[in-house]
Amino acid sequence: MSYSTYRTLVFDCDGVVLNSNRCKTDAFYQATLPYGEAAAKAMVDYHRANGGISRYTKFAYFLEEIAPRHAAHSAGPDLDGLLENYASEVRQELMRCEVAPGLRALREKTPDARWLIVSGGDQNELRDVFADRGLSELFDGGIFGSPDTKDEILARELDTQVIRQPALFLGDSKYDHEAASAAGFDFVFLSGWTEVSGWEEWVASKQITTHENLAEFGRG
Repeated sequence: MSYSTYRTLVFDCDGVVLNSNRCKTDAFYQATLPYGEAAAKAMVDYHRANGGISRYTKFAYFLEEIAPRHAAHSAGPDLDGLLENYASEVRQELMRCEVAPGLRALREKTPDARWLIVSGGDQNELRDVFADRGLSELFDGGIFGSPDTKDEILARELDTQVIRQPALFLGDSKYDHEAASAAGFDFVFLSGWTEVSGWEEWVASKQITTHENLAEFGRG
């Protein structure tokens, strides 16, 4: 099915619309470093293996599972402290990281499609960054993120008919594919900025359509 036939396009943010995967990985490392290097490295491994999951879930897991096993220091930031440290690191990078090539050209090619952001990133942070960077106007269906999960957001926006079928989800993680499949959407994997290890074998095994980035996808 050509992208021009979809009534809704749903975009993940990090690694799809913004080249922000690396900065978020670095921010997870820096936020948890007070617990020691081994704990911070374990957090990065967990983050990369669970792309698209919210920071709230990841830091809760860090405190419950990773820190008790790997921490070099018994005391460190609590959940609120970790979230605050992470947010301060990420906000600066989100304001200056690269916007996906071909984004505005694709918007011009899909004038009748409703566009949404559905991200694991913090919803308020996303809305502020997209407004400040002049991107909000592209996403007429809304910009959504955590603490709600992608599954919750998709189900809700389907129920309210903000998302109209047929719909396509453009993502760069395994969770994006799982969320899209659960919602009954088609899915395209964008590989250029992904942090999924061994993604080539994974997309081949799932027979997932793949493009490097939005510019390539938009060339159809």
